[in-house]
Amino acid sequence: MISPKFFYDTLANYGIDFYAGVPDSLLKNICAYITDHADAAHNIIAANEGGAMGLAAGHYLATSQIPVVYMQNSGEGNIINPLASLTDPDVYNIPVLLVIGWRGKPGVHDEPQHVKQGKVTTGLLNVMGIDYTVLSKEEDKAEAQIKKAVAFMQATKQCYALVIEKDTFDTYTLQNVEKNDLTMSREEAIQTVAAALGEKDAIVSTTGMISRELFEYRTAMNQGHERDFLTVGSMGHASQIALGIALEKQDRRIWCFDGDGASIMHMGSMTIVAQKAPKNYIHVVFNNGAHDSVGGQPTVGLKIDLPAIAMAVGYKAAYSVETKDYLIELLEKVKTQDGPVLLEVKVKKGNRKDLGRPTTTPIQNKEALLSFLKD
Repeated sequence: MISPKFFYDTLANYGIDFYAGVPDSLLKNICAYITDHADAAHNIIAANEGGAMGLAAGHYLATSQIPVVYMQNSGEGNIINPLASLTDPDVYNIPVLLVIGWRGKPGVHDEPQHVKQGKVTTGLLNVMGIDYTVLSKEEDKAEAQIKKAVAFMQATKQCYALVIEKDTFDTYTLQNVEKNDLTMSREEAIQTVAAALGEKDAIVSTTGMISRELFEYRTAMNQGHERDFLTVGSMGHASQIALGIALEKQDRRIWCFDGDGASIMHMGSMTIVAQKAPKNYIHVVFNNGAHDSVGGQPTVGLKIDLPAIAMAVGYKAAYSVETKDYLIELLEKVKTQDGPVLLEVKVKKGNRKDLGRPTTTPIQNKEALLSFLKD
């Protein structure tokens, strides 16, 4: 495996010292090293991968130095627009080093949401005209690959991608951990909210730990999963899925279980929720200030005022809570209010080490929800 220090220092030797992106589980060790060793102006955890490309382009325009954008391969979709209309040789011809975690690589077992993305990871790069290499797990070979990549970018001013397989980077533990005094766990908060739902209510839960913890709660309570749409992929879009349901099923209360990283990723969606004004919509954001599913890298979630943002764009009401007792009290209140309502639940980082994954397939999840919503 490659030492994160080796990778970081090798890029630094070529004057590459600016990083932007969205953390990925396959990149968590290098992302942690970058967080600990780059200053805040040179490592920006972006709202989404497209935004990271914009940051990278700005850095290049200011310095003429090649920037790095890191992401999971699921983020390729978010960078296609800036790749085609900003950095492409036919437009501004701006070089960016893309570091892409290859989830769902063919032949390697992974979760359902990564299978298709794994199959098309390199194909998308080919279609976009991006040269790439799969980074070697041997440092001498990786060093030669990086040298070739830098030479290519310097000569052509084009983007280049390093595709990262599982177990490429050696272990590194994040030292610069942001701490808070929050006491309620996300799992406890999810259980509390789910227990307060009515029999006809439905939930759309976002990517990662939130959907996993909701699924485990239903299992532990011997309940079915038909009321819950587990958005295992499509990070940042749960609020719009919930909106689409709420507009058609106005006799049911629809709850969106969102995360801070996911809601920030496509925050403009809140404006559409507000303007469509579904009275049966409750937007719950479980906010721990971290991308918890991919290594605990920080978000700006606990540094911004989400309720104020919601009210500014037109939500009917917005609340913030960080204790279980107050959460229970607020739930009784929001269930009787006209929506859309935003409920921010501040929780501590982390999850159970033995937390399982959904045992139903996405297709089974969809079919069960379709049946539930027809009743």
